[in-house]
Amino acid sequence: MGLFGRGKGGGLMNVIRCDQEEYIIWKWRPSGQDVNTTSRENAIRWNSSLRVKDGEVAVFVYNRKDGPMQDCIEGPCDVMLKTANLPVLANIVGALWGGDSPFQAEVYFINLQRNNQLRFGVPYFDVFDPRLPDQGIPVAVRGTITFNITDYMGFIKLNRLQQFDHDDFKRQINAAIARYVRQVVTNLPSDAGIPAIQLERNIDTVNKSVAAKLGERLCEDFGVNLKALDISDLEIDKTSPYYQQVYRLTAGLQAKTMEAQADVNIKNLKDTQELNRQNMEETMRIQREEAQRAQRLQTETQFMGAHALDQQAGVLRAGAESLGQMGQMGGGEGGGGGMNAAGLMTGMMMGGAMGQQMAGMMNNMGQYMQQGMQQTQQNMQATPPPTPGMATSPMPNAQYFVVINGQQAGPFAAQQLPQLVQNGSLTPQTYVWRQGMAQWQLAVDMPEIAFAFVPQPPAPPTGTPVPPPIP
Repeated sequence: MGLFGRGKGGGLMNVIRCDQEEYIIWKWRPSGQDVNTTSRENAIRWNSSLRVKDGEVAVFVYNRKDGPMQDCIEGPCDVMLKTANLPVLANIVGALWGGDSPFQAEVYFINLQRNNQLRFGVPYFDVFDPRLPDQGIPVAVRGTITFNITDYMGFIKLNRLQQFDHDDFKRQINAAIARYVRQVVTNLPSDAGIPAIQLERNIDTVNKSVAAKLGERLCEDFGVNLKALDISDLEIDKTSPYYQQVYRLTAGLQAKTMEAQADVNIKNLKDTQELNRQNMEETMRIQREEAQRAQRLQTETQFMGAHALDQQAGVLRAGAESLGQMGQMGGGEGGGGGMNAAGLMTGMMMGGAMGQQMAGMMNNMGQYMQQGMQQTQQNMQATPPPTPGMATSPMPNAQYFVVINGQQAGPFAAQQLPQLVQNGSLTPQTYVWRQGMAQWQLAVDMPEIAFAFVPQPPAPPTGTPVPPPIP
């Protein structure tokens, strides 16, 4: 504090400001005045200079007849203490002193910008695993909190500035941190389902849970804003017999769980393999049965005539036996007479009918066998072989195929071949194929289409009579 001049009422004028580099709250006193020495430590001369930097607030605490009062001045501010340019001071120097100087008021500077760090350490306390609720495992927690003051009015309300002590404030915060850390960590195994001996592995979860609880309580109890909580160490006393017991229980349970899971995985693998094998066998069985059924249907189709002939022959044999019996039947009452004329006539009629049926059956059988042979031959030769120099697609039911400009063309009827010769598409050196041929052949080597190369007479002139054909 510096000498500024003399003011009304005598004495030295003061410069009220805070020159501390690191502080949360700092109390101003006139130059040369120690704590609790005389009443002059709170005496402020009229016309003194007040300087409040940006990011801090000056709090004037004074007494009136109706009780203690507080007035706050936020920075930046650099003025002389006069009610004209600082109306808030009218509450301080008004009727109580009648404008005389000095007047009594405590001035506190509160830092609103500084991030304050505070290290804390919580000694060993018991944490209980839900599986062994009567056996506490010792746990210690150490870390750092970072906080600042944002709501200075709430801070002033919660902390009596006349009696504020910076070290005592830190001790109070440390005590609160220890209380809330113990509360959160003790309940975390049951609340979050974390085994007590695995708290070290879940230090991030512990940090988040403590920060959520601690930030709320520091704001309510002390009026400070918790910016960060960093738990640097969460130490478990592994020499504790309770820790060893819980560890054996947890490790054994984990081993059994892993073994059981491995057994389940192996069983699932075997079941899956067995199911795949059964599905494969069933699929192959169905495919085999379908192939056999298709082969059987094809065979039955090819030999349907023979099967029908066997059935009809059996019917004819039964009819012939009946015919013989009818011819031998006697005419007397005892059945021992001569030939039965009625039976003989009936047998002859039935024999003629059976003969016609047999002839028709044989005829149908021959036609069916011929058709089967033709169908088999067509199935074998329905698709022409690959065109020389190119790959072709099968074209069933064709008559003649011709290679024109390297491409397969057709089918063409025999009557169309002369037209192909006239337009130059078919020459003696053109490859031709028809059903029944094993390979493509040149047209000159196929006598059956030689007629197509016989010169055709041109069209007759209009109006010229056409001569009759030469006999």
